[in-house]
Amino acid sequence: MVKGGKAPKGKKITLNVAKNCVKITFDGRKRLDLSKMGITNFPKCILRLTDVDELDLSRNMIRKIPESISKFQNLRWLDLHSNYIDKLPESIGQMTTLLYLNVSNNRLTTNGLPVELNQLKNIRTLNLGLNHLDSVPTTLGALKELHEVGLHDNLLTSIPNSISKLPKLKKLNIKRNPFPKTEESDIFLDTIKRLDNLYLVEDKDLCSNCLKKCQQARDKLNKIKNMATATPRKAIFSNLVSPNSMAKDSQEDWRIRSTSL
Repeated sequence: MVKGGKAPKGKKITLNVAKNCVKITFDGRKRLDLSKMGITNFPKCILRLTDVDELDLSRNMIRKIPESISKFQNLRWLDLHSNYIDKLPESIGQMTTLLYLNVSNNRLTTNGLPVELNQLKNIRTLNLGLNHLDSVPTTLGALKELHEVGLHDNLLTSIPNSISKLPKLKKLNIKRNPFPKTEESDIFLDTIKRLDNLYLVEDKDLCSNCLKKCQQARDKLNKIKNMATATPRKAIFSNLVSPNSMAKDSQEDWRIRSTSL
């Protein structure tokens, strides 16, 4: 995870630089990719490029997202992961075309999540993992189109029923949270029975320690699943010639006695 400290002087993004970072995706979408550029402040010049469909500001050192981000009214995909963000703007609720929002690996607290998030009625993927959330707003249960939710590596002690029972939810990652043991057991069983694990941060985006923890947790889960699905071993009775040999011998004795009567 990104480390704290005094904000370094970041790279200044000009409009020309931003324009050169606009690419066309394989499916014909316009993506503005400003990831891994050492940016410390949200570049206001990109507000003149609000016709893009996708915006990637991940892996920078941005501390604040301005309310003006809502000017991206056509945005379907927003990636802000691995920055220093501790609060999302209320205006994010106006970005109703969003299908994908990744704000993992930041400094978000529960108070930093605006109620307006529940206005993102079309969102399908939401990653809030690797933050400082101690609870999940129950209002997120209003996002009925959610397919994937990342809540891993936070400070959560419970998951609202409104989240775990979302009608279209397919993937939920709640690993490495300080759940009470009984509740953790219940949630763990549910994730095995009904849901798959969700990893929205790619391996290359994690530091070596975080990657090692994720890999160890994944290996442990796979081991448990393999044990649960393994075929039970048959009991071995070394004293028996065949499974029913004693029964067969008893039947023979009974038949001999019966015929001799």
